Amino acid sequence: MANKEKYASLSLFVTCLVLLSSRKANSQSNREAEALLQWKQTLKDQSILKSWISTPADTNSTIISPCIWSGIACNSAGQVTEINLAFMHLEGTLLNLDFPSFPNLLHLDLKTNRFTGPIPTSIGTLSKLQFLDLSTNYFNGTIPLSLANLTEVIELDISRNRITGELDPRLFPDGTNSTKNGLFSLRNLLMQATSLGGRIPEEIGNLKYLKLLALDDNYFTGPIPRSLGNLSALSVLRVSNNQLSGTIPASIGTLPLTDVRFLTNQFSGSIPEGIGNLSSLVVLHLAENNFTGHLPQQVCQGGQLVNFSAAYNNFSGPIPVSLKNCPTLYRVRLEYNQLTGNVGNDFGVYPNLTYIDVSYNKLRGELSPKWGQCQNLTVLHFAGNEISGKIPDEIVQSKKLVQLDLSYNQISGMIPAQIGNLSELNSLILNGNMLSGHLPEGIGELANLETLDLSTNVLTGLIPYQIGYCSRLSLLSLGNNSLNGTIPSQIVSLLALQELLDLSYNSLTGEIPSQLGKLTGLERLNLSHNDLTGSIPESVSEMTSLVEINLSYNKLEGPIPDSKIFNSSQDFSNNKDLCGQIQGLRPCRATITKKSGGKIKDNLVVIIVVSCLVNALVILGVIFGIFAFCRKQSSRNVAKDAVASKKENPLSVMFFDGKIVYEDILEATNNFDDKYRIGVGGSGVVYKAEMPGGEVFAVKKLNSPVQSMEIEDMKSFRNEVEALTEIRHRNIVKLQGFCSQGKYAFLVCEFMERGSLDQMLSNEEDAKELDWEKRFQVVKGVANALSYMHHDCTPPIIHRDISSKNILLSSELEARVSDFGTAKFLKPDCSNRTEIVGTYGYLAPELAYTMAVNEKCDVYSFGVLALEVLMGAHPSELISHLHSSADHQDIRLNDVLDPRPSPPYQKVNDKLALVYNLSLVCLSSNPESRPTMRSVSQFLEK
Repeated sequence: MANKEKYASLSLFVTCLVLLSSRKANSQSNREAEALLQWKQTLKDQSILKSWISTPADTNSTIISPCIWSGIACNSAGQVTEINLAFMHLEGTLLNLDFPSFPNLLHLDLKTNRFTGPIPTSIGTLSKLQFLDLSTNYFNGTIPLSLANLTEVIELDISRNRITGELDPRLFPDGTNSTKNGLFSLRNLLMQATSLGGRIPEEIGNLKYLKLLALDDNYFTGPIPRSLGNLSALSVLRVSNNQLSGTIPASIGTLPLTDVRFLTNQFSGSIPEGIGNLSSLVVLHLAENNFTGHLPQQVCQGGQLVNFSAAYNNFSGPIPVSLKNCPTLYRVRLEYNQLTGNVGNDFGVYPNLTYIDVSYNKLRGELSPKWGQCQNLTVLHFAGNEISGKIPDEIVQSKKLVQLDLSYNQISGMIPAQIGNLSELNSLILNGNMLSGHLPEGIGELANLETLDLSTNVLTGLIPYQIGYCSRLSLLSLGNNSLNGTIPSQIVSLLALQELLDLSYNSLTGEIPSQLGKLTGLERLNLSHNDLTGSIPESVSEMTSLVEINLSYNKLEGPIPDSKIFNSSQDFSNNKDLCGQIQGLRPCRATITKKSGGKIKDNLVVIIVVSCLVNALVILGVIFGIFAFCRKQSSRNVAKDAVASKKENPLSVMFFDGKIVYEDILEATNNFDDKYRIGVGGSGVVYKAEMPGGEVFAVKKLNSPVQSMEIEDMKSFRNEVEALTEIRHRNIVKLQGFCSQGKYAFLVCEFMERGSLDQMLSNEEDAKELDWEKRFQVVKGVANALSYMHHDCTPPIIHRDISSKNILLSSELEARVSDFGTAKFLKPDCSNRTEIVGTYGYLAPELAYTMAVNEKCDVYSFGVLALEVLMGAHPSELISHLHSSADHQDIRLNDVLDPRPSPPYQKVNDKLALVYNLSLVCLSSNPESRPTMRSVSQFLEK
């Protein structure tokens, strides 16, 4: 009986414990749910948190369980252990999240959102936290010292924010946290903290289990804390792109690091020897600092190094000896240092290497034939050293080479005869050496070649006609050699030539090819210091892109063709007998020269007749001008009472006369007063101009006055005029007129009432007004415009700067593509290689290494824009994720949609799904895998 009572008492005790524990767990669950719901109410973008509702777990319970909510995970006791809201586009702060309510939280992931404000001190109450990722947000302020309480944390990532670290001691010169008068406001304090940056706190060394510490892309200053040497488990240390200074603590070299990134800071001193002895090192980035001393010699002693950069420092001494036997290497950048050594002995064979640049050091020796065994090598840069010997013939075995730059060395011998085997070669730069012999005919087999610079060598013989087969060439420089013979006529087939054609300082003879004017995209032409004879071909005047020409020091004679580019006699000096309307040259006589060289006497009668005709035309022109002016004055008065749509637009491109309308534009904008300003671009300012007749125009005035306009500004102005004059499409902004006379140069375009797409998406109310159907129409409109430019214009036009800032919206929110200052006309069968222009974040990735512009660059930019329209913000992080992940199924349409407009109904949702899928295809890293804009436009029309 006693035993029964004993067991009954024990059972009752256990039951009480269970009930008490259950009640405690239920209370904790409610507390966590309440904290999350309160936080939700302060977040601006909540649509993705629809599951966060205050409904009990079941109808018979008063317990609110957050365990079934989106982004929340719990343990078996129903307590929150994980909050994962990454890539959710949430907007708000953490100040309203009650961290003490989550004593069991292990995992907090808020990366890639739009959180702002400081990281709250209360985050230090999460004593069990093991994973904290706040990266890619807009957090500011300092690192709270309470983070030192997170002694269990394994990964800490606050990269890509605006964190300034702890307050810099310079803020408090008297050793206190206030000024003498106590008037140091919090606002002033934060402003100074932001301007001065802040330090990484020493207390971070308390996180003894930390394996990953990512502080890159913030505003940290000062040195790396020595306490980091206490993090005995640390394997990843990323502090790139800050303003850190000082030396690297020696204790860092004692840690089990595999990934170390110090690049783009202000570090100085030498690299601790211990870092060079890390056996597991995979990534080491030291580039863009002020390091001195030697590179760590055993940096690859563990045989695992993949990525190594130390470029743009002051390193001296030898190339690390361990690099010679480091087959894992994938990318190496050591350029712009003072490294010494023998290039023939310091490097080995690298089956995985794709990129190596050791340019502008003090390396000697001869290139090893082993470079031909690096079968995956795409970039080989050894420029600006003291390398001698010849180019090894084996180099042509590296079939994937895209760029070969050996310029400014002491290399001699001949160019390998089989150079044509490098079929992928895009850039061959060998200038500034002592290369001799003839140019190999195999150069003509380099179908992808865009840059060929062999200048300043001692090459001899003829220019091979096969060079005309390099149809993608944008830059051809053969100057400062000893080439002879004539300029091959096939050179006029190089229609892609744009940057430079330089054949100067040779011994070329014969005449300039008569069809040279076909090179209408060429910007710089130098044929000086040769023995060229005959006249300058009239077709040269058709080279409308020329900004520089030099034909001096030849034996040319006859008239200089009429062209605005010909404005300096120095460009034609020291020839046989050139004449023309250029100061410093004699004027041409009114004679006709036969090809035989004989001259026919002046025909006085013809001159008199021509003079009379000219005078008559001048008089008629004056009369017509007076008539036009009077007609304009009359139409002004009539316009006040007439319907605007029925008037002839005086700014029409067909009828535009800058002399007549110029004053009207100045009057309408009050001499371009700032109060009429509606936008600012890279090359000019846009003003709103309301004309006397009631028409409203957008006037884009170039930054530079006409008299002092830079070549690039004039080129941009000309590009925009040419492009907009050629095209007419409902989704492309209309050019009404232009003027480059007088003091200003400006374009006059139709006025778009709603401004740019970028402005609409950045404004909360406007973004709601731009509903899903309108957004779909915007995307379709841009696609139709690009399809027209790429496929219906002759020659095709590429925009090169498709971005939300260059998409304007009408009063009906219809899209108009604008800003054609960087547009290019694509020449047939040409790569149109050019400098990189456009807006960062929209540029196609291949431009980083090819600079070959074609319509697929616009397709990529369109893909970015389409995603931006869906998401309501630039999709930078999503694009990074897409490029780094082979599986795109993990991100659904509903995960990326802008939460501000009302949710789309099914029919519109299907359209948005089509836009989303098309954008992913347009963002393919491989240009050939991207669709054409015509196919995109057709899909959207269907």
